Amino acid sequence: MSRTWWLALQMMKRLWFRATLFAIMAVVTAVVGIAIGPYIPDRLSDVIGAKAVDAILTILASSMLAVTTFSLSTLVSATNAAANSGTPRAISLILQDRTAQTALSTFLGAFLFSLVGLIALNTGLYGGGGRLVLFAATLAVILLIVTMLLRWIDHLAGLGNVSETIRRAAEKAADGMALNSEQPALGGEVLVRVPQGAVPLHHDEIGYLRHLDMGRLQRLAEELEAKLHVVQRPGDFCSPARPVLYVEATAGFGDDPEATQAALRRAFTIGDSRSYDQDPLFGLTVLSEVASRALSPGINDPGTAIDVIAQLTRLLSQAVPGSPSEPKAEKEDAEPQYPRVFVRAIDPTALTEVAFLAISRDGAGMIEVVLAMLTALDALTATSGPALSSAAQTMAQTAYDRAMATLAFEDDRARLDAVHHDSPPRRH
Repeated sequence: MSRTWWLALQMMKRLWFRATLFAIMAVVTAVVGIAIGPYIPDRLSDVIGAKAVDAILTILASSMLAVTTFSLSTLVSATNAAANSGTPRAISLILQDRTAQTALSTFLGAFLFSLVGLIALNTGLYGGGGRLVLFAATLAVILLIVTMLLRWIDHLAGLGNVSETIRRAAEKAADGMALNSEQPALGGEVLVRVPQGAVPLHHDEIGYLRHLDMGRLQRLAEELEAKLHVVQRPGDFCSPARPVLYVEATAGFGDDPEATQAALRRAFTIGDSRSYDQDPLFGLTVLSEVASRALSPGINDPGTAIDVIAQLTRLLSQAVPGSPSEPKAEKEDAEPQYPRVFVRAIDPTALTEVAFLAISRDGAGMIEVVLAMLTALDALTATSGPALSSAAQTMAQTAYDRAMATLAFEDDRARLDAVHHDSPPRRH
C-alpha cells in the first residue's frame, strides 16, 4: 500500500470524516427537492401541506441535536472506560468503531437535513412538488434513524467493556498476524544480514514507524539499480541515531544524493504513536497491557488475564514457523512482490516476549495465571515450528522461574513444579 493511499485510509477512519460525509449527503438531499420539485404534477403535490412537513422537520431538528450530544458523550465515556479497564492504547479501537461512527454521522446528518429543510420551507424555496419530495426524503430519514437507533442501543451494551476491548484488540492483532504469516518481509525478501559496504541512511524525524511504503522503495531501488536493506520495521522507534535502511549499490545514492535520500525517507511514515496496519506486535502489546491492568492490585481480575492468555496463544499459533535466519520468499515457490527490498523479519522471541513477558511478571504471584500461561506455552512448544517452539519454551522457563521466586505457599509451588516438568517435549 502506498503512503498516499495509507494516509487517505487513516483520514477516512477518523470520526469527523464519516460525519462530514453524511452531513453533505443530507444537505444535498434537501436541496435536490428544490431542483426536481417543478417536475412533480400539481395533483400529487397537493397531497402534502407545508405545515405537515414543517412540523416533522421541527421535531427532527430538536430531537436529533439532543441524540447526537448524548451519543457523543456516551462514546467519550466508553473510551474512558476502555482506557481505565484495559489500556489507553485501546482508545483508537473505540473511536474507529464503525457502528459508533455511523450512528453519530446519521444523527448529525439528520439534524442538518431537517435544518436545511426548515430554512428552505420558511424562505419559500419549495413549491408543491418540492414539498412532496422533501416529505418522501423525510420519511426515508426517519426510517434510517429508527434503524440506527435500534442498532446503537444494542451496540451500547458492550461498548467500552473489557471483554469488548479484548475482542477488538484480538481482531486487529489477528489481521497483523495474518499479514506476517503471508508476508513476513512485507512483500519483499527476508533480510538475513546487511552486506559489508552498504551505505546507511538515517531519518531526520524521531518517533514510531507507522507505515512503510514498499512500492516506493522498490521503484527507487530499480532506479538506483540497488538493493535496499530495511532494518527498521513498522512499530520500531526511529531516531537519527540509528539508520532505517542500508543501500547496496555501486553508485551509492546516484547523481543527486540529497534528492535520492529525501525520496527514500518519504517511504517511512513516522509519527507519535504506533499503528496496527503493518505492526503485528502492537496488537499483542495491547492485549498484554489489558492483562497486566487486570492483574494490578487495584483491579485483581485474574480471569481477564487468563482470557487474554488464551487469545494470545491463538494468535501466536498463526505466526510464521521457522527461523528468521533462514532466507525465503513470502510463500513457497512464489516470487516476492518487491525483490530489491530486504526487510528484517520478526524474531519469534520478540513475539513471545511481547505477548507473555509482562504477564509473567505481574501474574507471578497468582498460581492460576501461571498455570494457564504454562499450558498455553506448552501448546505452542508442541505445535509450532522450531524457532517459535524454542522461544515458547524459553518463555515458559522464565514464567516458571518468576513464579517459583514469588509464590510463598508450598502447595502452589508443588503444583507448579509438577506442571512444568510434565511439559511436552520440544518439537524439532
